[in-house]
Amino acid sequence: MTERFFAPCPRGLEAPLADELTAHDAQFVTPAEGGVAFSGPRELAYHVNLESRLASRVLWQVGHGRCRSEDELYALARGIDWAKHFKVERTLRVDVGATGSPLTSLEFATLRVKDAVCDRFRDEAGKRPSVDKQRPDVRVHAHLTEREGTLYLDTSGEPLFKRGWRHDTDAAPLRENLAAGLIALSGWTPGTPFLDPMCGSGTIAIEAAALAADRAPGLTRTFGFQKLAWFDGPTWQRIRQRARDRLRQAPAVSGIVASDLDPQAIARTRSNAAAAGVAEWLAMEQGDILTRAAPAPAGILLANPPYGVRLHDEHALAAFYPRLGDALKQHFAGWSAFFLTGDMRLAKLIGLKPSRRTPLWNGNIECRLFRFDIVAGRPARAAKTAPAPQ
Repeated sequence: MTERFFAPCPRGLEAPLADELTAHDAQFVTPAEGGVAFSGPRELAYHVNLESRLASRVLWQVGHGRCRSEDELYALARGIDWAKHFKVERTLRVDVGATGSPLTSLEFATLRVKDAVCDRFRDEAGKRPSVDKQRPDVRVHAHLTEREGTLYLDTSGEPLFKRGWRHDTDAAPLRENLAAGLIALSGWTPGTPFLDPMCGSGTIAIEAAALAADRAPGLTRTFGFQKLAWFDGPTWQRIRQRARDRLRQAPAVSGIVASDLDPQAIARTRSNAAAAGVAEWLAMEQGDILTRAAPAPAGILLANPPYGVRLHDEHALAAFYPRLGDALKQHFAGWSAFFLTGDMRLAKLIGLKPSRRTPLWNGNIECRLFRFDIVAGRPARAAKTAPAPQ
């Protein structure tokens, strides 16, 4: 039986997510703002949750219809046979989002959906599920538009960017699925030299290592579908075992390098890489991007440099960017360098001409992924000196 699904993702990654879903044999793959709709058998939810590097969740559509008032929303949710999908003993959470809906209060809409689910259970089973907003067994998602509403059950549980390995982070860690999306947009493939010279807690390099190892992102975590009535334990165990069986052994030199000026960042990266099961795929080095040599004659450099919101940070970064451009021209000729930043001055101040700029969102921060194809050149005109941001 063919089911309908929707996979949210960081804005800007819809196209690579569509390609990823197509590679997993999803049907009717349709990118939309903030995610991708697709269809397939229920078993596809197992595969996408386990394998997707880019999706934030996998939502399974269980209802759709007219919805221009709270009463119509209640009727839509009340008409679904929830007991067919999960047991009354499961704890419940409801989330509602809207685009152009005439409903004025999402909080009240959430309450109406919750009431409809509980009322349906009470009428049929004589009791209702309990609500748990922190660690629910089952999550119901409703999305409302100008005229219609769609109801989903979340097959993921915790967001998919939570791979299960992160224990030690820096102040503002990049989400794992956005890091994987940057790698996809860079076009990097395992075997090509790869460097993150400002690695922070190591997220980008760890995602590259997991890709090289062919390690499924969800290999060590649990999922929401395991609490749904149609969950088939033996089938799931076979799918997960196949993913374990295909894990690759690290070569003597993998060519994936995580580097940072801060020794604490290297310690965090080492701890996170070990927890992720990919430490043997990574070379970890303490070094300054402004002075370090390229680890190979050509490759992909991918980084999320710091970008500040306080005035003194902005001044320091304005002085740092020209020095970064000079360092790339001096040490990384032949490389393609990609920088994700919310500081739109980078492209102007770095002294290099971007060959591509891709709009992305890091949470609620609008960003650009700039690509620079590096050729050797003269240093840019000296800017006011300032230390590299830590």
